Amino acid sequence: MIRRFIALAVIVPAAVAYAAAAAPESFGTGVSLKETTPIERLITRPSEFEGKTVRVEGTISAVCTEMGCWMALAPDAAKDGSTLMIKVDDGVITFPVSAKGKRAAAQGVVQRVAGDHESHSAAAEHAKAQGKDAPVAWQIKATGAVVY
Repeated sequence: MIRRFIALAVIVPAAVAYAAAAAPESFGTGVSLKETTPIERLITRPSEFEGKTVRVEGTISAVCTEMGCWMALAPDAAKDGSTLMIKVDDGVITFPVSAKGKRAAAQGVVQRVAGDHESHSAAAEHAKAQGKDAPVAWQIKATGAVVY
């Protein structure tokens, strides 16, 4: 009986700590759409989704290190390093740098980056971090995200 009590005293707090650490973290309004649009489709045919609200899922490959105002999501099967920029309003949502490498879902409107100085800045920063010259041409202007 004492052994069972000791085992429970050790296992229960460890399980609670693990569950708390593994709990999804929601940002902004979170993600309410149930249907997920594959990131690969958005990357290859972004104009088909322009102006539409979508939900995407992938692995966070980069996060803004200055303000946490963007993250880059990579498709699960990406072998070419392609990513999709998830941009949020500065100061409204802040993605933690520690989210890099975790899975995430994001929801927002697909938009063209061209002409938007703030978006160009984020896209250029991401491209530079990836060792690329050309900034991202499309992004999701996110209203919410969940990091797993």
